[in-house]
Amino acid sequence: MTTYIQFTPQSTSNFQFNPVLDGITYVAVCTWNIYSPRYYISIYDTSRNLIVSRPLIGSPTDYDINLIFGYFTTSTLVYRVSSSQFEINP
Repeated sequence: MTTYIQFTPQSTSNFQFNPVLDGITYVAVCTWNIYSPRYYISIYDTSRNLIVSRPLIGSPTDYDINLIFGYFTTSTLVYRVSSSQFEINP
């Protein structure tokens, strides 16, 4: 079952949500990097240990770019540009 999270960044704070990946709840934080002007997504465990950090690369409508590829076995996290939302498949 795919979970959809609308990406609504604010200029004054990070965008944060709690995805369930491979059956475990994590903390996902999107931050704006002023030095390379783009968003980055970081996945932390509940103890705030960093699991993965990557540039937020948007997927077109007909192609999925898995932002957590290589770190989780069954889950996918895709940022869909057309709808400005995250798609999480646990």
